[in-house]
Amino acid sequence: MTEKSIEEINEKIGDGSVHVVTADRMSEIVSELGVEEAAKEVDVVTTGTFGPMCSSGVFINFGHADPPIKMKRVWLNDVEAYTGIAAVDAYLGATQPSEDKGAEYGGGYVIEDLVAGKPVEMKAIGYGTDCYPRKEIETTIALEDLNQAVMLNPRNASQRYAVATNSTDRTLYTYMGTLLPNYRNANYCGAGVLSPLFNDPDFETIGVGTRIFLCGAGGYVIGEGTQHDPVNSFGTLMVAGNLKEMSAEYLKGATFYGYGVTMYAGIGIPIPVLNEGIAKKTGISDGDIVTEVLDYGVSRRERPVLRKVTYEELKSGLIEIEGKEVPTSPLSSFYMANKIAAELKSRIEAGKFLLSLPVERLPTDTVFKPMKQTKELPLVKDVMTREVKTISERASIADAAKLIMETQITHIPVISGESKLVGIVTAWDISTAVAKRHEDLAEIMTRKVMTADSEEPLELAIRKLEKYNISALPVIDKDRRVIGMITSDEISKLIGKRRRWQWRMRI
Repeated sequence: MTEKSIEEINEKIGDGSVHVVTADRMSEIVSELGVEEAAKEVDVVTTGTFGPMCSSGVFINFGHADPPIKMKRVWLNDVEAYTGIAAVDAYLGATQPSEDKGAEYGGGYVIEDLVAGKPVEMKAIGYGTDCYPRKEIETTIALEDLNQAVMLNPRNASQRYAVATNSTDRTLYTYMGTLLPNYRNANYCGAGVLSPLFNDPDFETIGVGTRIFLCGAGGYVIGEGTQHDPVNSFGTLMVAGNLKEMSAEYLKGATFYGYGVTMYAGIGIPIPVLNEGIAKKTGISDGDIVTEVLDYGVSRRERPVLRKVTYEELKSGLIEIEGKEVPTSPLSSFYMANKIAAELKSRIEAGKFLLSLPVERLPTDTVFKPMKQTKELPLVKDVMTREVKTISERASIADAAKLIMETQITHIPVISGESKLVGIVTAWDISTAVAKRHEDLAEIMTRKVMTADSEEPLELAIRKLEKYNISALPVIDKDRRVIGMITSDEISKLIGKRRRWQWRMRI
């Protein structure tokens, strides 16, 4: 039975005899030599991941101005940082968008600019008090001008990510990237066999006080990450490090089109091989790592698991979903993950990076809970009109015009012979068709129809109306049969009733 201590491994690091391998190589060694021999042979396994880590940011101390200011609000390159800490301290979040450029630039880019040595424009306004009389300031700062710049990321290096795909007929823009309609792509994240928490799933060596590689600098795990859910293999880490020691090579601001700003961060964690149990866990391969494929076209609370898949399958570039071959795309960089694991290996071998065991283990029994909501959100079914007039795709424009006149409804869903939604026609379409002398309804109807689900929150339906600048949504069931209609008029009535009720409650 092989047993080592962290002190023995650090002694080997000091005298240059330590044997370090990257996590992908460890899986090969375990396969070739077996767990017992691998535990004797290897002292440290290095891991690495480089991907979008939205829950990231930096605590900054700017120093006192003359005369001093107590900052009420502060902006760095027009990106606002949170100032409710102290007079000249702030926290800049990676996902905060620019007030000028929106999602084209944000906190992640500002952090990258600072690390790259670029000057950053700083503006602040204050309250004006006896001890902090100044009310505004504008200046230019660089990273070297700051007293402290401490990266503190509340949730990084997630243990496992689900794969995202999209069953709907419209493109979705999400934190998992752009999802094309009708299962035309599947996006995933994480470095697979190199990911830190896949190599220590029970948090035996990764915990509070574990020394890590963070964006090119030394850093530490300071606790469990937010949304830490180890029961479901979704553990996360809270990490910290000195921004002044980091490298822009391992830290990049980024924008997900249609979604927002994020930041790519590089994290590497050494796993000391203290015994055969740890050797076995670090011997994991991409074929052993399983995750779930989720349909992001369905509301979160009802999102179905389409299938389970391994990282080996994901990395092949194609997976099968409901009998269809779907291309896969990683949001993480395998090249950078390998580079981080290799760089950490070099630093340990050169005696520049010593290992530390946790001073406290991370919990393994917590479950991520949804937000407690004391007020129920109205659903589409609470507002929709259930008696909906439809028309056949074989009907004429005259038939549609007559139906609109009889019902005074301006949006008519068009259905196929199987009663499935195939389009929609409006009063405006009819007017245009008459002017252009069209006769068949199929010529003028809109075929790409935005729809709603009866169980989805009303807010989602409102967002669709606003996003696509439309005033009605057919409500369909899983077989695309029309079961209702929701319009901006019904929504306005509901909002008006709520406001009148709230006003009566106040008086």
